[in-house]
Amino acid sequence: MEKQWFVVNTYSGHENKVKEKLEMRAESMDMKDNIFRVIVPEQKEIEIKDGVQKEKIRKMFPGYILVEMVMSDEAWYVVRNTPGVTGFIGSSGKGAKPTPLQPYEVDKILGNMGISRLDVDKELVPGTKVKIISGPFTGMYGVVDSIDLATQKIMLLVDLFGQETSVEAEFAQIQKA
Repeated sequence: MEKQWFVVNTYSGHENKVKEKLEMRAESMDMKDNIFRVIVPEQKEIEIKDGVQKEKIRKMFPGYILVEMVMSDEAWYVVRNTPGVTGFIGSSGKGAKPTPLQPYEVDKILGNMGISRLDVDKELVPGTKVKIISGPFTGMYGVVDSIDLATQKIMLLVDLFGQETSVEAEFAQIQKA
């Protein structure tokens, strides 16, 4: 099983408390191998009030958090039964597991926050094998050659017709193989 992103519904205004509780439960219940990151989607806004410019953090989706996890029965149970969680988005109920977010959806949300879906420092180092999941080279595998964090692009070495060719891709177009 691979880790994926899921949307979890919480009580509105309790997103940060739920995040803390979920991270503590993942640690105490030894679920760090299944529950990786918990994020409250927020954006910085500049607000001008009475001629004074203030920076304000606004929640992008009040009442929702994003959880990067491996959807095992145990991890699903831990997240669902965390105080303040009302359920998963994309689950029909009746014991059905939710559907994960698509990589392009996660990239858009996290990109607005200045975060990458992939943990670039740990997961994407030169020499790492990746699969291209969208674009003209969909379904092909490549090896990371270089990473440009500023443009969120990556140079891959792909085998085209028996010859190693350099290909540029965006973070949203790849996943770790």
